[in-house]
Amino acid sequence: MKIIILVPIYNDRESLKELIKNINLEVKDLNCEISIIIINDASSQQILDNYENVENIHSIELINMKENRGHARCIASGLKYIFEKKEFDYVIPMDGDGEDRPEEIKKFIQLAEQSEGKSIVGERVKRSEGLFFQLCYQFHKFLALAFTGQSIKFGNFTCLSKATVEKMLNEKATWNSFSGSLKKIEKDLLSIPSIRGTRYFGPSKMSFFNLLKHSLSIISVFRKTVLIRSALFIVFYILLIKSNASVITSLPLVLLLAMIYSISSLVLRENVEEFDKSLDNVHTIDIVKQSNEKLF
Repeated sequence: MKIIILVPIYNDRESLKELIKNINLEVKDLNCEISIIIINDASSQQILDNYENVENIHSIELINMKENRGHARCIASGLKYIFEKKEFDYVIPMDGDGEDRPEEIKKFIQLAEQSEGKSIVGERVKRSEGLFFQLCYQFHKFLALAFTGQSIKFGNFTCLSKATVEKMLNEKATWNSFSGSLKKIEKDLLSIPSIRGTRYFGPSKMSFFNLLKHSLSIISVFRKTVLIRSALFIVFYILLIKSNASVITSLPLVLLLAMIYSISSLVLRENVEEFDKSLDNVHTIDIVKQSNEKLF
């Protein structure tokens, strides 16, 4: 079985080096071919490094992009590159900062060997962030569930079959939201329990604003459901407050309309033409390791 680990990266050189070292340790007893493809999202610092002791990894490629287009689009471009250029059975997208733990790769692959081609998600059962972020994350899950009816307990850390990758490339929402798109196209996903790790170096880049944008991006994938639920809420809420209308009681409606406007703006990011031409953004490709021989 051929597994490609897809790592989007932006200015996390030290973390990437640590991640590759840990992946090499975790996959040593697996009876499959493990390759790594890194998508460098136009980092402002040098990403290429000398990766030593990677004897358990078949190959490593570094794809350098011309323009920074964000995390979701970085992953989408990586999936397109792998599907069009590589032979593989499964792709495992994972963050490059240590929060997606390399020790869980084994669980993905062991389940994949028994799954008959089904895709697998890492269902988050525990997080390592502080209390404030965890509260924000619970709010993010509540928003997604309330507006879409979908319970999405996973992020990018998944194990995607070739069939699923092809479906994602044919779904324009993939260009805007990885987890939302995957939840939309696959109804029969398997899962493993996943514990969110701690970053190898530096603070998290996920602020409250970024988490809110992430939530709205997921919600925008299910916009028809959102519009129906929002319309029903507006009708019932107006009936509820009509005898006691005021600026304060109208505030939930204002917030809802603002959210709908934000979601509508995010829908415009689902640009099929940009997605189809995403590999035009590739600047250079560095072959870091090939066929178990370092090229440095």
